[in-house]
Amino acid sequence: MINQYPLWKYLLLALIVLTAATYALPNLYGEDPAVQISLVERGSVPADTRERVVTLLQQKEIPFKSVEVEGEQLLVRFNTTEEQLMGMEWIRQALGDSFITALNLAQTTPEWLRGMGGEPMYLGLDLRGGVHFLMEVDMDAAITKAEERYVSDLRVVLRKEKIRYKKIGRGEEKGVALEFDGEKSRTVAAERIKQEYPRLLISEFERKGMQVLQLDISEKEIDETRKFALQQNITTLRNRVNELGVAEPVIQQQGKSRIVVQLPGVQDTARAKEILGATATLEFRLVAEGHDPYEALSQGRTPGGSLLYKERDGSPVLLKRRVMLTGESVIDASSGIEQQSGSAAVFITLDGKGARRMSNGTRDNIGKRMAVVFIETKIETEQRGGEAVRVRKTHQEVINVAVIRDQLGKRFQVTGLDSTEEARDLALLLRAGALAVPMEIVEERTVGPSLGQDNIDKGFLSVVIGFMLVLIFMVLYYKTFGLVANVALSLNLVLIVALLSLIQATLTLPGIAGIVLTVGMAVDANVLIFERIREELRSGNSPQASIHAGYDKAFSTIMDANVTTLIAAVVLFAFGTGPIKGFAVTLSLGIMTSMFTAIMGTRAIINLIYGGRSVKALSI
Repeated sequence: MINQYPLWKYLLLALIVLTAATYALPNLYGEDPAVQISLVERGSVPADTRERVVTLLQQKEIPFKSVEVEGEQLLVRFNTTEEQLMGMEWIRQALGDSFITALNLAQTTPEWLRGMGGEPMYLGLDLRGGVHFLMEVDMDAAITKAEERYVSDLRVVLRKEKIRYKKIGRGEEKGVALEFDGEKSRTVAAERIKQEYPRLLISEFERKGMQVLQLDISEKEIDETRKFALQQNITTLRNRVNELGVAEPVIQQQGKSRIVVQLPGVQDTARAKEILGATATLEFRLVAEGHDPYEALSQGRTPGGSLLYKERDGSPVLLKRRVMLTGESVIDASSGIEQQSGSAAVFITLDGKGARRMSNGTRDNIGKRMAVVFIETKIETEQRGGEAVRVRKTHQEVINVAVIRDQLGKRFQVTGLDSTEEARDLALLLRAGALAVPMEIVEERTVGPSLGQDNIDKGFLSVVIGFMLVLIFMVLYYKTFGLVANVALSLNLVLIVALLSLIQATLTLPGIAGIVLTVGMAVDANVLIFERIREELRSGNSPQASIHAGYDKAFSTIMDANVTTLIAAVVLFAFGTGPIKGFAVTLSLGIMTSMFTAIMGTRAIINLIYGGRSVKALSI
């Protein structure tokens, strides 16, 4: 019995070790605390911004590593988080409201390693830091939108049935109010509405000589509307985060009206805030022909059934109050270049209902003009009486007015955008879905790298202590064989880190606990093998035969033990959430790598030491 591996096995092992070391290497370079600077309006940061920032930091005597232009942004790297936070405050004050400044962590991995696909593993919010948002969903706006939909739908129903009404709109406090000249018209309308919308609560009364029909949404429907708005916003946020490419985000409901969003390891915090908080959508409206928008602007009074908007060049335009179509009907959107003019465009695909509405609306209005209204809601902080007050501002502008030349269907394009970047952002927001109702960021927290570093230090210390205790025990108890097991254990850690980096899994504090557990479990297989070898030696077998029998007979026991643990880890991953998943991932990877290193790795080294020659005793 010579206990030798063929050459190809040693070459395979060497290749695996080299590959693992290469892809684990990016984690040694770490990251620089950084401040990311970008424009509020889309576009590249002005050329003189870099000089302004450098001069400012030098004047304030804040040390920094570098100030680099990366794409359309400026990245300022610092040596410590304290310098980063000081630099952030001064930069924000100096540049003003036209710039977005955000804390970030910038990679220091060399370009040659990045070119090979080497990236450090993702770290969770508790380790790396990142962005934490607590968002309040405007539940009153959800009910308001539901009532406005009823107003629009009821107007169509009454016109279709040729029921004359004096006025229709939202009630003074709630619901929808309809006014009629006579009691007969009100009764006919009530009966028709009751057939069409049985869930509405209908009450009839007289007010100021008018016959009023009050329609209120039931409490059950109000509750359903609020729940739907919250769930739709959560779904939309998930879609937007997926578009941003954030690894393992946390997006979950908190209470009845709030959503928690955590973005660990996010590379562009400014863009994340911009995309998540935006409620951009589109509305398609017909132009109110036959009226002078400049006259309406000067008099401050619009004709009945119309609304006054402004185009991007500032010129006023009157649009019909009724909306032909909203962004809620968009199922796909992509940005590109319009062939005829070469300008930026968004190519839109509608769902079935939206396609029918667009088809019917354009069919009946060929030759008339249609406008595309871009609506964006943002939450801004203003100083009022020395206090910071969060104010919701809605920005509406007409981005395109065009004559309807033909009947539109499921697919069409929107032009009039300022740049390809704006087209990409609008396509992203439309593709990810419009928020059902606006949301306000009530808490925005950047989990600082210092707190994450403290967790990393403690986690690293726990791994080192556990690792060293195992190393000492194995050397004292198994001598040379213990040293071999220690080499395999070290390789096991390198393999785990390399795999986490390759699959870009997110390492959290519970994930580190999984690694610590793996360190202890990794030597179990070697203990079984070494004890089996000892038994064979005590039975009088030769050293070579004992090595072979030890590895051969312990294999089934090792396999059984590890497979049952792996099943438990898979179940944890399938049914767990957040931190539990992180623990399950590292545990699963650790089980597989420890089996490889404990069986193949140690056997290869033992064969190199003892194989192919006559051995009288083993150092075990």
